[in-house]
Amino acid sequence: MKTRIHAAAGVIALITVAAFWLSTVTAELFGDAATIATVKTSVLIGMAVLIPAMIGAGASGFSLGKGWKSPVVARKKRRMRIIAANGLLVLVPSAFLLSSFADSGRFDTMFMIVQAIELAAGAVNIALLLLNMRDGLSLRRKAIPLAARAR
Repeated sequence: MKTRIHAAAGVIALITVAAFWLSTVTAELFGDAATIATVKTSVLIGMAVLIPAMIGAGASGFSLGKGWKSPVVARKKRRMRIIAANGLLVLVPSAFLLSSFADSGRFDTMFMIVQAIELAAGAVNIALLLLNMRDGLSLRRKAIPLAARAR
């Protein structure tokens, strides 16, 4: 059951971060100020989905990996720490700041700098989440034959 919760939370987190990133890029490239403001507000509201998913993925992952000596598990844990720090120190504050700027119509140089930082940090988290998913699937594939042998 814990494995399914971990997988579901990880997929929800990845899809949510990717949706934020793609929505932002699309709005910046093709939208007007109102569209950008709507996306920035939506990203902020979407944190209500992302944050619990990240907490669920992290907590269940640490629980599942407890006691494992696998280098794959160690890599996943290291990546998760980077993902969490990136989210808490860069992405969440950026979301609040950009939403505030967009709501007040402030699309100046500071907005663009923060937006660029947010997009870079989001791309890093997407890449790290994908790597964790890949490694999680490889662990699952390895665990199934071991369980089958125990019968």
